[in-house]
Amino acid sequence: MFEVITISFAFFFGLLVRQVGLPPLVGFLAAGFAINIFGPTLGLPEYTGETLHHVAHLGVLMLLFTVGLKLKLEQIAQPQVVGGALLHFAISVAVFVPGIMLFTPLDWNTALLLAIALSFSSTVLAAKLLETKRELGAFHGRTAIGILIVQDIIALAVLAIWSGQTPNIWALLVFAVPLLRPVLHWLLDFAGHDELLVLMGMLLSLVIGGMGFEAMGLSSEIGALVMGVLLSTHSRAKELGEALWSLKEIFLVGFFLQIGLTGLPDWGAMMFALVAGVALALKGVLFFALMIAFKLTPRSAFLTALSLTAYSEFGLIVAAGVLPEYLVPLAIAVSISFVIAAPLNRFAHPLYERCEHRLRIYQRNTIHPDEQPKKMGDADVLIFGMGRTGSAAYRVMADQGFRPLGLDSDTYKAKAHQEAGRNVLFADAEDSNFWRSCDLGQIRAAILAMDDLEAKLIAARSLRARGFTGPIVSHALHESHQEQIRDAGADYTHLTMNQAGISLAEQTLNAMNRG
Repeated sequence: MFEVITISFAFFFGLLVRQVGLPPLVGFLAAGFAINIFGPTLGLPEYTGETLHHVAHLGVLMLLFTVGLKLKLEQIAQPQVVGGALLHFAISVAVFVPGIMLFTPLDWNTALLLAIALSFSSTVLAAKLLETKRELGAFHGRTAIGILIVQDIIALAVLAIWSGQTPNIWALLVFAVPLLRPVLHWLLDFAGHDELLVLMGMLLSLVIGGMGFEAMGLSSEIGALVMGVLLSTHSRAKELGEALWSLKEIFLVGFFLQIGLTGLPDWGAMMFALVAGVALALKGVLFFALMIAFKLTPRSAFLTALSLTAYSEFGLIVAAGVLPEYLVPLAIAVSISFVIAAPLNRFAHPLYERCEHRLRIYQRNTIHPDEQPKKMGDADVLIFGMGRTGSAAYRVMADQGFRPLGLDSDTYKAKAHQEAGRNVLFADAEDSNFWRSCDLGQIRAAILAMDDLEAKLIAARSLRARGFTGPIVSHALHESHQEQIRDAGADYTHLTMNQAGISLAEQTLNAMNRG
């Protein structure tokens, strides 16, 4: 009955919320509470909560491992990351502690722990939403993930201080972990492309990173992340992350279900969660203000803040370890924040477009170097998105005598292309600042090779709004996207997988005719 109830509830609740435009994870949260209410009458086994907790833990470890695969250590050592995380934590605690003590009869120590739990942002939700929108490599995505990592380290320190647990003598081995990099790279080369690749990802995230760091008295979550970081410079890191995608997604369903199984709230817990839901706006506003203070553009500050505007599952971990009587109220608060944050993040870019005229007043004269607008030089073809599809288009256009310019929102990807001798620059096609500063005078054609649909729609509309009259050609992953892209201003849409099949058939016919 465990599989029947959990899978059925998760599927149908996820399907239901998708029909109203919400991400399935909101439905998974609702399914968890529904299982809590109706599960006993349906014959739900007693071990369900424990099993889901274990599955959820595996999902979190695999998620953090895949985040680490896309992470560069230098992105953490940024002023807006370290400074933003530490200042937000300090200010949040300073505001929440007196607020909690003013409206509740709690002692100072309990109020402090609650304030600390509420100061963190959700790593799982932010990473999942950014990954779904393929924005983990974008400037605001990297900034948000970096801040979350610093917050997670703070959470681990809190647990160590209040729970009395400290790393054991074997924790000194953590300093030798970087020495594993050559061995791990060799293993990844040796693992091939089939099920052994998936098993290697699970071995590193769950066994070496997870259990290995736990055995040293350290966090298994940080261990999984570190294993991913060690492989992030390997050429097959992206392939490994894609191989783990489906497995990680299934395990993460357990994470959202087990939140609902934490317990059913009473009126006091509901009131606490509702007040925390209102206070969620303060979390987002504070992040926005701090990012502006660190010279980010209003758009990057807005998108970064929105990604971080949700209470954290690490708050639940802290509560479980040192504040168990407040685990249910915090679980409800986390659930409410997910319900609010998930749809807002889904429509983050249209929301910014609507609010841009009000937020533009925060634009600084000196902005972050990572966001300086770039000139087009002598380029006559623009290629947005320099992944495999964009890189192939770049090579063909260059071979035909054109002067292509590749643009990508991932600074590390742009830098790698530059080192390979290609004319590629950092630029975010969804950033209105880019469009206000770019000069399209010499551009004869534009190719939209990004995977994200919203990015292609914004780029096509922005090109036409800037008076660009040349052809706009876009690739599309699904037939349902083609009409939307054409309506946004593209002249041609290329259904990538369909065209790949046609090309294979043509090559087969040519080979048969030659035979």
